[in-house]
Amino acid sequence: MSVAVVVGNPKVGSRTLRVALAVADGLDRRVDDLSPRVVVDLAEVAAEIFDPGATKVKQWLETVAASDLVIVASPTYKATYTGLLKSFLDRYGNDALAGTVAVAVMTGAAPVHALAPEVHLRPLLVELGASVPSRALYVIEEQFDDLDAVIGPWAEVAAPLVARALSRVH
Repeated sequence: MSVAVVVGNPKVGSRTLRVALAVADGLDRRVDDLSPRVVVDLAEVAAEIFDPGATKVKQWLETVAASDLVIVASPTYKATYTGLLKSFLDRYGNDALAGTVAVAVMTGAAPVHALAPEVHLRPLLVELGASVPSRALYVIEEQFDDLDAVIGPWAEVAAPLVARALSRVH
């Protein structure tokens, strides 16, 4: 099954990207048949997001929509996901991610915004038609040095839900 990792951090190669890839690894160890992943680091195309003719953006939009599993990650900006991520996802029509299973991930400085991925990012993914079977994951900066300690327990619970959802859409 194909996997896309979409990261809305405006810095190329960000810590949010590192967290998102660790989430993909955590699920990959627990869910059978996840294929090599495509990494969509939106910072690489930030200047092209609003260009309707931007080839790389179009390719990424198509690849993400065709993926079986999409891990969508963003740092917390003003208590929600970034405008960069929103601008990318706004290029989809309603239900463009129908048949896709999605996982919402956000990073932040402190636990005060721990519900942001549930309250803000999950509804956006659902509006686009994705199935979001597990709880979102929120990772704070002090946890970045030991991601296995955070992602492992989350993935133990999330992986069976993700696997079940993947089997339903295929």
